[in-house]
Amino acid sequence: MIHMKQLTTKEEWAEAYPVMSELRTDLDKETYLQRLEACVQKESYMLFALYEGTAIRALCGAVPRVSIHKGEYLWIADLVTTAPCRSKGYGKLLLDYAADWARKAGLGFVSLSSGLQRKDAHRFYTGKMGFAIESYLFRKTV
Repeated sequence: MIHMKQLTTKEEWAEAYPVMSELRTDLDKETYLQRLEACVQKESYMLFALYEGTAIRALCGAVPRVSIHKGEYLWIADLVTTAPCRSKGYGKLLLDYAADWARKAGLGFVSLSSGLQRKDAHRFYTGKMGFAIESYLFRKTV
């Protein structure tokens, strides 16, 4: 049975670590938990999980944001499905769940970024999920 819910406790976040570590490979569990707690407290970050039975199979981390030029929206900060469960539609279910949350919260749209090398993800976002490519994301280390 597939179901989704927002993870709100440190215990649930720890349970989600093995799946998140497939996306955020550079984070050990302690660092992941520290950063997640800071994101929840400082940015209202939410972590949604897709369960198959009692096992977490996919995660979506999202942050409500506002910008001068676009207004209020939901930023998808993290999206990952555990490797053995990819191509089962779990990413679509989670993005739809996040979009529904955004709609109910009165937010105008959902946005995300994706690494340039992730061509399959780009086809998924544009072809199956209806996202449009609007910009490049630039970063500079200081």
